[in-house]
Amino acid sequence: MDVPRVGVAAKKRKRRIIIIAASALGLILATIAISRLKPAVPSVDRSTVWIDTVKRGPMVRQVRGLGTLVPEDIRWIPANTEGRVEKINIWPTKVEPGAVILELSSPELEQSAHEAESKAKGAEADLATSRATLQRELLDQESKTAVAHSAYEQAKMERQTNDQLAKNGLVADLVYKTSKIKEQECQKSDEIELKRLAFARDSIEPQLAAKQAAVDQANQLAKLKFDQVEALHVRAGMSGVLQQLPVQIGQRLKVGDNLARVADPTKLKAQVKIAETQAKDIQISQKAIIDTRNGVANGHVTRVDPAVEQGTVNVEVAFDEQLPKGARPDLSVDGTIELEHLDDVVYVGRPAFGQENNTVGMFKLVAGTSEAVGTPVKLGKSSVNTIQILDGLQPGDQVILSDTSAWDAHDRIRLN
Repeated sequence: MDVPRVGVAAKKRKRRIIIIAASALGLILATIAISRLKPAVPSVDRSTVWIDTVKRGPMVRQVRGLGTLVPEDIRWIPANTEGRVEKINIWPTKVEPGAVILELSSPELEQSAHEAESKAKGAEADLATSRATLQRELLDQESKTAVAHSAYEQAKMERQTNDQLAKNGLVADLVYKTSKIKEQECQKSDEIELKRLAFARDSIEPQLAAKQAAVDQANQLAKLKFDQVEALHVRAGMSGVLQQLPVQIGQRLKVGDNLARVADPTKLKAQVKIAETQAKDIQISQKAIIDTRNGVANGHVTRVDPAVEQGTVNVEVAFDEQLPKGARPDLSVDGTIELEHLDDVVYVGRPAFGQENNTVGMFKLVAGTSEAVGTPVKLGKSSVNTIQILDGLQPGDQVILSDTSAWDAHDRIRLN
């Protein structure tokens, strides 16, 4: 007969609970331990990153941009009148001042010029007629003045004679009085004719001046019209190179339309486009170096465009020396402008991700190891290839300048 064992089931239940609790506790401890483990240090191929050493000494601040060579002396030739392009004599090439580039036609202008010439000739004829008329009238007045003066002299002599006769009682009183009145009348007539003569002489010049002004005006209009006709033969106007000819045969033109562009290729300047964020410190007369790919030439800044175009500022540079061979208009160049010289500063090569006057994270190599640790670095003024270090690095430190944004989640990396 089997004897039942008391408490066996309770012991099994208690053991099971202990095992389950221990397993749960172990799982929790393992999870906590795993969560506290540091992530694996990423490995980076040393040959794929750019490493530079922090230095102390003088630093030249520069900005750089791409540009082109352009002539200093450029002349756009405008249309001085409406017309039609009849003939193109010269295509873009070297030209002289008198070279006829285009020939235009304008029948209306030619007709207007002939009408202006006819009016000018008519005004000259009118002036000649007026001069002859005034001279004839002056001669007539001189003749009348002479007759009046002669009559006055005769009346005066007659009155003087009657004075003597009247003293001796040899002339009638009526005749004597009549001679005196006649003398007075002739004297007044003589004075009036003298005034008329003086007026006639003085009035000739003003009357001819008015006619002369009309002649001059007509001649100027005629000259203007013929100059416009002559301008239908479009000339270069200067020695240089015909660069552009934006017209076609048969094209109708308005006054002011550009017909051609002529430039002097012997006097060139550089137009360099600088990023607007870097152009704020550029000043007139700052030194510039222009690389034409065939050599470099020194110059200085002559103008900074006040406007921003597509994120860049146009800077003009005049050359202080002869340009390298092969320099020609529209040649692409590299321009470097020196902003200032900084003495005794800590600097390093410009990182791919750092901007001036900003704090960035950079990986600094740990001496004696193959690791680099993240370090906050305060940057100062920047140049084309270098940037000033204000805090976070010391001379002799080596840092990675390449883009390290892929490792922002790690505080250190290993270089292989």
